[in-house]
Amino acid sequence: MTVLEVDTGGREAFIDLTRRLEVLAGAEGWREGALLLHCPHTTCGLTVNEGADPDVQHDLLARLRRLAPSGGGDRHAEGNSDAHLKASLMGCGLLLPLAEGRLRLGTWQAVFLCEFDGPRRRQVWVTRLPG
Repeated sequence: MTVLEVDTGGREAFIDLTRRLEVLAGAEGWREGALLLHCPHTTCGLTVNEGADPDVQHDLLARLRRLAPSGGGDRHAEGNSDAHLKASLMGCGLLLPLAEGRLRLGTWQAVFLCEFDGPRRRQVWVTRLPG
């Protein structure tokens, strides 16, 4: 397993990890199989979505804020229940195909770490599954 460290800049952000994952695969000599990603945080998640137009990430965050606004009178004492819900909606893991040392994603797809309670230093655990 390899650990990617990711510093997030604000309370909420989508951080594109696609290039870092491909560099990691190359550095490790991983050519074929799949990458299993796990985010070990309860207020941060992972997703695959459009990476070409940053307005998509903006719109996703705006919709998530409407679904789970901060300061909603929740019982959790830390005041970040909205971040827990958003992270649950995104999920904590991904399985991504790897072929010829590259992630096999759709034309517009990118891999994102989804920060909902930052800024923080986050980890993404990456394991290659042989193919």
